[in-house]
Amino acid sequence: MIPRIALGDGYSISRLIKGGWHLAGDHGAVDARQARQDMASFVEAGITTFDCADIYRGVEELIGGFRREFPELARQVQIHTKFVPDLSDLPRVDRAYVERIIDRSLERLRTERLDLVQFHWWDFDVPGYVETALEIERLRLAGKIARVGVTNFDARHLRELLAAGVGVEAHQLQYSLVDRRPAGAMVDLCRTHSIALLCYGTVCGGFLSERWLDAPPPTGSVENRSLIKYRLVIEDFGGWELFQQLLRTLQEIAARHGVDIATVATRTVLDRPQVAAAIVGATSTRHLPAHGRIGSLELDADELAALERITARAQGPRGDVYELERDRSGPHGRIMKYELNALPTDRVASQ
Repeated sequence: MIPRIALGDGYSISRLIKGGWHLAGDHGAVDARQARQDMASFVEAGITTFDCADIYRGVEELIGGFRREFPELARQVQIHTKFVPDLSDLPRVDRAYVERIIDRSLERLRTERLDLVQFHWWDFDVPGYVETALEIERLRLAGKIARVGVTNFDARHLRELLAAGVGVEAHQLQYSLVDRRPAGAMVDLCRTHSIALLCYGTVCGGFLSERWLDAPPPTGSVENRSLIKYRLVIEDFGGWELFQQLLRTLQEIAARHGVDIATVATRTVLDRPQVAAAIVGATSTRHLPAHGRIGSLELDADELAALERITARAQGPRGDVYELERDRSGPHGRIMKYELNALPTDRVASQ
């Protein structure tokens, strides 16, 4: 029911990846036992690839707990994590720092080798990102890491890593009908170097759904960080009215196929060049039946043209991948949390 894809070396992943950010504490309370049971349900449904990060507080431990509790299912799972040094630590990142964080991820995830480590560097004005990527590559050659990826790199700095000999196999980035910044230079670069795109934000944190169709925009405080983040993206896209036009068109297409808006929005991203998978930040298993229809959904030329007529009117977001988010004085950068790697693990993870 869930399609799969092989990356460059034959490594097979599900084309829907279970995201882990929502389990890190910024999207409401987390029941650790239920979270582990949900992971089992996702694997049984065919979503066998999980995404996490060293800075998603407690999530690596949760997945490690799932592996201990469900050993048979765990053998079917691929785990993608990240290496994200704190902003204040960037000038001090060296070989020992990199190995300490990687060893911590190995321990938390209860494994001897990490399937994929995706590298992020907060500020390219701080030197050391190429050397750090080479240290991650060294740990790949040493057997602690199977594959090296990046997350939220722009084209210029990704080229630097490639020129230095870093064997980047995957790039996790934001890509959707509302944010098309990867199209063009980034897609061309990744195609040239056989780098798979692993895409988050394909449903804009839940905004691309029936819940927001013909609804007023959220005002005041919103319920989780995803809505805060993607509300800004919608503003850049062209505002709430243009977004509503997109939702109405998606709903018409979804009704024609007997699926929901989120499934159509995700399918459009999966069909783009170099896209290997979409990351779904599911907070429960209630959308698993809808996820199961992603493989059989095929959009025709007229449907894609109808969506293009709306997205062609978009005003943004503009610039390269993650360019707006790197401006710490701007609205996108101000909502980021830059110092999460050294924080103590949330108690929920060990419950």
